[in-house]
Formats: sequence, C-alpha cells, structure tokens
Amino acid sequence: MWQSRIPSDLATEAARTGAVIPTHSCEDSRSVPATEPETVVIRSNPEGNPQAGHPPWMAVALAELGIRRFPPGSINPRIVEYNNHTNLVGYDDKISWCSSFVNWCMTHAGIRGTGSALARSWLEWGRPLERPVYGCIAILTRDDPVSWKGHVGFYLRHDDERVHLFGGNQLEEVRELAYPVSEVIGYRWPDAG
Repeated sequence: MWQSRIPSDLATEAARTGAVIPTHSCEDSRSVPATEPETVVIRSNPEGNPQAGHPPWMAVALAELGIRRFPPGSINPRIVEYNNHTNLVGYDDKISWCSSFVNWCMTHAGIRGTGSALARSWLEWGRPLERPVYGCIAILTRDDPVSWKGHVGFYLRHDDERVHLFGGNQLEEVRELAYPVSEVIGYRWPDAG
C-alpha cells in the first residue's frame, strides 16, 4: 500500500489513463472548489494486487468524462447504452442512470456488475470494505437512510466533510462531484474470484 497527495482535479489521473478532459465545466455548491487543499488518497487494492491503485474500471470510467444528459426533445444514445447494461433496457437519458453507468464501466472492464438500475443494489455486490480505496464502489443514501433511493459512484478521495466520487448522473453528466461523508452507507470491492 502507498499513499499519494493529489490535487483535487482529475488531470493527473486522466493523463495517466489517457482520458480526455472536456474544456467546459459545470459547477454547483457541492462540486469541488478550485482552491480546495490537497487530500490524502490511499491507493491500495484490497486483494494486494501489484496493480494497486489502478483498477481497470477506472480507465473505462474516466474515458467517459463529460458525457451528459441531452436537453428535452433529444436523447443521448451513450446513456441509453449505459441503461442497456441494467434492467432499464431501452430507457432514455431522462431517468436516474448512476447505477447504469457503474454497471457499464464494470462490464467493459470484464467484471460483472449488479445488472440493476438501483444504486443500493451495489450494497449486495462484491465484498464490503471497512476503509475506502481508490476506485472502490461508494454507495450513498438519498433522502432517508432506510429509503430505497441512493446514489453510486467510484471513490476518488475524501476529507473530514466530503467524499469525492467519479460517476454518472452527477449534475446530469459523467464527472467528479463531492458529497457529504455522512451520506455514505457502504464501500464495495469486486469478489476475488
């Protein structure tokens, strides 16, 4: 296991994986401010794999940076493709698609996902982690901790107040976004076999 201090943008990771970063930006009050201090990220694969810190699904996910929901009257076919990897086959881009994106990324990395469009379906997938590691699946609550509603994305890093995820349907696009740490209800990693 090794630790790295990284800035709060994706430029370094995108350069390493070859992902293209669009020149536009979309910010809101929950997104990462430009002046945010560096945070510590533990890059460790729970399996002790030599590829620690480089889960194959992250390269797939980062390559999708900037894919976004189209305005009313048009449909983004890429998001329809994400949905086709879940029980939302044939649905457009106007529904929640965070779990569809995670399923699509895992499938394209050669790992079976949940096949479900429900974010909380990831709570039963793989194995739980006591501490998050780069690229693990982070599951968040929405509204009520016992509700069926949720959000799912790939863990990047966290500080005392926020967890930074890379995922789909984050401000209607594939991007990094920070969420309150208190909303996290689980971290998961693929089963070893």
